[in-house]
Amino acid sequence: MYSPNSPVYEGATLLFPLGPGLIVPFEYTGYKEEILASKTTAWIGLSLMNSPVYDLKGPDAVNFLNSVCVNDFTNLGEKGIRHAVICNEKGQILTDGVVIKIAEDTFRTYWLNPPIDYLVKTSGMDVEGEDITGREYFIQIVGEKSLEILEKACECDLHDIKFATHRMTKINGKDMRVIRLGMTGNLAYEVHDPMEDFEEVYQRIWESGRSFGAKKLGFHAYCLSHTEGGFPNIHIHYPLPWFESDEGRYAVDGGLSVYLKDRPDIAIYNINRRLRGSVGDDLDVRFVTPYDVGWGHLVKFNHEFPGRKALEKIAQNPPRTVVTLEWNAEDIAAVYATQFRGREVEPCERIDAEPLDIAYQENIAGWPDEGFIYRADKVMADGKMVGISTGRICSYYYNRMISLGFINPRYAEVGKELTLIWGTPGTPQKEIRVKVARYPYIDLIRNEHRDVETIPRYRKYFLF
Repeated sequence: MYSPNSPVYEGATLLFPLGPGLIVPFEYTGYKEEILASKTTAWIGLSLMNSPVYDLKGPDAVNFLNSVCVNDFTNLGEKGIRHAVICNEKGQILTDGVVIKIAEDTFRTYWLNPPIDYLVKTSGMDVEGEDITGREYFIQIVGEKSLEILEKACECDLHDIKFATHRMTKINGKDMRVIRLGMTGNLAYEVHDPMEDFEEVYQRIWESGRSFGAKKLGFHAYCLSHTEGGFPNIHIHYPLPWFESDEGRYAVDGGLSVYLKDRPDIAIYNINRRLRGSVGDDLDVRFVTPYDVGWGHLVKFNHEFPGRKALEKIAQNPPRTVVTLEWNAEDIAAVYATQFRGREVEPCERIDAEPLDIAYQENIAGWPDEGFIYRADKVMADGKMVGISTGRICSYYYNRMISLGFINPRYAEVGKELTLIWGTPGTPQKEIRVKVARYPYIDLIRNEHRDVETIPRYRKYFLF
């Protein structure tokens, strides 16, 4: 994908197979230093370069989106961004991602494929879809200095781009789309456009970022921000029921599962899953609805979509809500200590093996065709299971171990003490005290609340 002398690899110490033919740096200066850069300067990352990108076009494009998403796309403008959620007939999230309007009756989607391609092909509507994954670069700039970095790189004023909007600009004479979004809670931007311009654009952004003290972000550090930022994320916090949804809208032409089995390369995230954690093999507990993850406000019952009936019932009394769980330091140490009690004692699963729990089984070619690993642990109160914990991370900014909990709303009060069961069935298990903490955990000024007019324009290019 990149030339051997690409600026992407400058300073990299480890590499990671992000997809067939796509190798990205796993680490540069170390995941702790890289992730902390967003709090003071910024990080520049490429971990979403292999994102599924899928274009929709045609007279029925809006009607199609309304027919498959819980959201309403009727009034999405040309600069707007919408967080799209697609559910199965049980109301469980089948995928979620971003939709932007790029022209009349034309929309670009991120992370909605492969389910959306199946839905297009079986819709019977006047709409066509095209998978353009790999044809568009995807650079993220996240942190306090991200706006200033971009303005210096493109020599233009970008203060007008509000949260959840996008527009075109130019960088070194080349077209570039700037999106203000982000899942970390920090001020954040994405830049996109044709892959053939990637290395030139990346080099210019990196040179600008380096002048502000920014860091390159490797894949190892990328997923550390989502739990802290309070953004439950597909493939990080929960698997998706791609092979468990052949009902109603997903039973057409043999069913969604048949469609996916015929395309194992794009079904990778949910084919051959490995399930770890005390929840065990209970997939229905691991699958989530929009209400479980705090997205009930996105569900609009003014149109028909898969899962509407189930969600109407769930909305009356949601069984779970999302919280941050703060883990007890002494109990973490007790789990860690089981590794050092001699050969006669079987240790618990390692709690220090990685700074986060996302993982995959690698095949001989280095691409995870053997399946992704998902972890979810039971959360207990009053002698019963009241939810699950997932997305455990070490927050190096707050010096805490935290996770997201999808738990019974009765136990969601900040400060409430609960118990987590650490250990996959068949391995030694230990109790860890956890406390419901603020959600989102990050307590800096959030992207969606930030007025970028207070950020100085880069004065080398602007006289105002």
